[in-house]
Amino acid sequence: MDMTNHRPDSDQHFMVLRPIQQRVVVRLPNGQKLADSEDAIRLMESGRTLYDPVIYLPRRDLTMDLVTERGESKCPLKGTATYYGVEGHEKLAWSYREPLSFATAIRDLVAFYPNKVIIEEHPIRDD
Repeated sequence: MDMTNHRPDSDQHFMVLRPIQQRVVVRLPNGQKLADSEDAIRLMESGRTLYDPVIYLPRRDLTMDLVTERGESKCPLKGTATYYGVEGHEKLAWSYREPLSFATAIRDLVAFYPNKVIIEEHPIRDD
């Protein structure tokens, strides 16, 4: 998967998705593992500005259950985001369970706030 999706009403608002060819591990600051994936993707988005890249991981690669939190936000490119946390850590992650039609590649993937967790990229081993 290496794809670019444009918002139909705005050529300037687009996202590029690229697979990450490494193992991605997400941890709480105390070291507790939240996710471990060899199928993560990097989303790069341009809209009103050029946004920082975001790593999305398949929900199946979570190692802890996330708790849905109140509140949501809307992105004109991706849809409505739902927020998640774990006990003692609020609003760590978000997901688009029902993304807009041109963002279906991120359906049920989860992204974490890089200022609230530790995101590591490691070579994939062929054991």
